[in-house]
Amino acid sequence: MWKRRLSALVFGAVIVGLLVALRASDPYPVQVARETAFDTFQQLRPRPVPADLPVRIIDIDETSLARIGQWPWSRRTMATIANRLTELGAAAIAFDVLFPEPDRLSPSSILSIGADYDAEFATALAAGPSILSLTRSEKSLAALPSPKSGFALTGTDPLDALPVLGGAASPLSLLEQAAKGLGVASLDTTGAGVARRLPLLWSNGTAPIPTLAVEALRVAQGAPTLVILGDSAGMVDSLRVGDYSVPTGPTGDLWLYYRRLEPSIYIPAADLLADGYATLASRIAGHIVFVGASASGLLDIRASALGEAVAGVSIHAQALEQILTGTFLNRADWVAGLEIVVLAVSGLAIVLVLLSSGPMVGLAFSLMVAALSVAGSWFAFSQYGLLVDPSFALFGAVLTYAAMAFFQFAVTDADKRRVRQAFAHYVEPTLLDRLDRDASLLKLGGDLREMSVMFSDVRNFSALSERTAPTELVAILNRLFAALGAAIIGQHGTIDKFMGDAVMAFWNAPATLDRHPLHACRAALAMRAALQRLNAGASEPIAIGIGIATGPALVGNMGLESRFNYSCVGDTVNVASRLESACRIVGYDILISAQTRAAAPELACLPTGALALRGMSEREPVHLLLGDETLAADPAFVALEAAHANLLESLAKQLPGHAEIAHCSTLAESLDPRLADFYAACLTRPDDFLPLPDKK
Repeated sequence: MWKRRLSALVFGAVIVGLLVALRASDPYPVQVARETAFDTFQQLRPRPVPADLPVRIIDIDETSLARIGQWPWSRRTMATIANRLTELGAAAIAFDVLFPEPDRLSPSSILSIGADYDAEFATALAAGPSILSLTRSEKSLAALPSPKSGFALTGTDPLDALPVLGGAASPLSLLEQAAKGLGVASLDTTGAGVARRLPLLWSNGTAPIPTLAVEALRVAQGAPTLVILGDSAGMVDSLRVGDYSVPTGPTGDLWLYYRRLEPSIYIPAADLLADGYATLASRIAGHIVFVGASASGLLDIRASALGEAVAGVSIHAQALEQILTGTFLNRADWVAGLEIVVLAVSGLAIVLVLLSSGPMVGLAFSLMVAALSVAGSWFAFSQYGLLVDPSFALFGAVLTYAAMAFFQFAVTDADKRRVRQAFAHYVEPTLLDRLDRDASLLKLGGDLREMSVMFSDVRNFSALSERTAPTELVAILNRLFAALGAAIIGQHGTIDKFMGDAVMAFWNAPATLDRHPLHACRAALAMRAALQRLNAGASEPIAIGIGIATGPALVGNMGLESRFNYSCVGDTVNVASRLESACRIVGYDILISAQTRAAAPELACLPTGALALRGMSEREPVHLLLGDETLAADPAFVALEAAHANLLESLAKQLPGHAEIAHCSTLAESLDPRLADFYAACLTRPDDFLPLPDKK
């Protein structure tokens, strides 16, 4: 038992170890599951709606495109937007729109003379707190621009930890020089197309470049410098933008905490370009204004953690709101380590509880561990904005329990199979099947049915015991019973018991068997053949006698309520036992009753007449079982059968029958030498077993 528990404990420890290794390696599917869980938390509890924040979006929406014209708009139109926002008192104007090429709608570009819309736009940018954007582009070969802001560093330079732009689609030099700020508009959508984190800083190879939201906040405050706080390992701890401190991940990214933006944040660009734009002053003055597109045809639609399709510009607005309100999500470095420790401890606890208390308690404990993991993660998120992964802990609890339950089931099933296999040596397999299906059979009682019963016994066993050492005698009996038992089982028989040197078996119980007398006779013939194989080369051959009777018998569980045996009783059983004993008198090894013979007429049998069986009040008709259907069709047997009938007729008429006995013996010599003893008994003791007319 302790070995089994130890193996189960080792198996559980291996499962937990594999789970820990899987979590530590953090493959992509594990990351997706974790971040999907964080998305679910945000969907259940979005970022609280703050008081009216100074953040607005000039939205190039479908309505604006319909009123102003298709995109791209001329730089003169963009200049109008910049001028009017400056006029209305915007604290910062951040364009989430790219201007990498000269305006093709400008007269100077078309006719090489006339107004230069790019110059007009540059003038408008220079007149106000404007910020232009660039985006990451691996195909761009242009030199990366330098940041507009200064940077101060504390700790080790974290430049190598920042995401690298590689290449970038940058604004025209004329426009870039005119703008007060320059920020990166690219979003991090590595999480299966969902923008979950926003890099606040990017590397151009020599210096950091802030994201668009950070640069807009810097320009709005008039701060010339951004302060990067790094650690000794060259990672980013936080970023300071004027009066605001922003905790970041090791690579300078911000976990986005979404809310559903109310419509008042959006101002259609067409309204700003309309004649009555001055009415927008209260919504613009002192606000950081993003200019971007939500029109689906402009391909700036992203997926948020809330499961919504949103404009890319709104994500920058969401990030800025988080900074302004100080509402952050945090996944510190130690959280991943804590998750692994909790996984290992809870997994081992599930293994120990399951082994000590069983599957039901183990299931309850596993569900409790899973529930606590989810509840703890939710509490950390809702109260502290701490991102603790519940998904892998939940997966680990379920998998650990399932693996341990499967292991215990496999072990138990293997034990059950071993017990069943061992029990099958004592009980016929069909009885085991019935017990599996119906446990009510395990009670005392039985039913009356027609059965074929067999008894087999070793001849001169006492003498053999005297001449043989006990250990050798047991070995001989084991070999003998193995061969005889296989012959019985092979013919669908049920071995009732082994009694010293004897075997009792029966047919047609517990399972119903068609033509059970024929199966019993074939089993007897198979036992004879098996014994011949065992005796081949043996120094002292063994002889057995077999008796088979067919008739009604009571079969079922017999004995005590606490200990019983599946067996059968009745006159048929007694007849079979007496037939086996009569083999010594008759001088033949297999005797069957008249009912058995009548039910198996195709076999080769010879009648002995009515035999006086010990303990029976009347004589019983008995038959010798010589062989199977092949022997019954043999001309030699047909001739013997006819001669044997003449012998019985002579003896019935009280004639000497010496000539008939001699003739039968001659015919039997080549057919079955065992019949010599039978015919010798017929000659010397005919009154013992042959039917004779009553003497008057």
